Amino acid sequence: MSVLIKLPDQGRNAAGGIRDTAPPCLDAGGGLADHPAVAVYTDITDEALERFLARYALGRPRAFKGIAEGVENSNFLLETDSGRYILTVYERRVRREELPFFLDLMQWLAARGFPGATPIADRDGSLLNSLAEKPAAIVAFLPGLSVRRPSVRHCGEAGEGLAWLHRASEGFGGRRPNDLGQGAWADLYAPHAAAAEALERGLAAQIADDLGELARLWPTGLPEGIVHADFFPDNVFFIDDRFAGAIDFYFAAWDALAYDLAVALNAWCFTKTGVFEPAKSAAMIAGYERRRPLAAAERAALPILARGAAMRFFITRLIDWGATPPGSLVLPKDPLEYARKLDAHRRGLGLTGAAA
Repeated sequence: MSVLIKLPDQGRNAAGGIRDTAPPCLDAGGGLADHPAVAVYTDITDEALERFLARYALGRPRAFKGIAEGVENSNFLLETDSGRYILTVYERRVRREELPFFLDLMQWLAARGFPGATPIADRDGSLLNSLAEKPAAIVAFLPGLSVRRPSVRHCGEAGEGLAWLHRASEGFGGRRPNDLGQGAWADLYAPHAAAAEALERGLAAQIADDLGELARLWPTGLPEGIVHADFFPDNVFFIDDRFAGAIDFYFAAWDALAYDLAVALNAWCFTKTGVFEPAKSAAMIAGYERRRPLAAAERAALPILARGAAMRFFITRLIDWGATPPGSLVLPKDPLEYARKLDAHRRGLGLTGAAA
């Protein structure tokens, strides 16, 4: 068997599959991305792919391509006789024993009409298998376009999509605590304080102060449910500027629903230089409330939730900054982007009134 594999190195593997220097601009759900970058940690030979696919009733492979975006897993666009799929090899921050939770959640959402990537079972009914001695799964291809520079309209659509996800997940029986939630931040940060100081003088002490204040002010008793926890523009698809679906549920957990909205506000409503864009924030909150109105306590908590969400991504980016494996073909994301957002939240953004 000879399978076309497009990855950034050039040459041929043992089965004769071609490796191309021009990877396609795809994101982790198969939608088109508007900038080229390939996140592939694990190279898959033709023989390994053939053995893996023999477990499934998907027909013979026609193409197999590395996918742009993402820093956690290796993602590939797989085309077979029966259609297009996404194959994911799980690499980082995902424990194998937790994968059934994520895959079952994705199945639950699909069964309730939420547009997401539906996991594909093998001939024995299993959603999870192994490839290259790592856990791996196949999901259905989800059409759409991820946007790098979302407009106000995109933000409104994304907000409504997030509320749709929250509604669709109601009744799901799985539970997974958010191990990257507020209670984990201080311990995660402690070994990396020197790295923060190396990025910017005085930053280590500022982060330590922020962590103390977040612990003191963190809200409790808010409505809880399943949160996506990574609802960034590269994980959301649009068709004709309308919300078309979401992917990458591998941080999903049980937490305050408004925290999920706060994560999204940080991801969608700032420029790369840390400038807050209130029109986008207002559109996102209004879009969210078209499907799930916020309680008064949730609205009041948005400023501290958004500050905490900025802290979460600052810390994990800081950790990744010095820990990305050599040769992974991944550029770690800049933690200072979220340091700037933290600074904006310290000064106050008026998020509670954004939907008025």
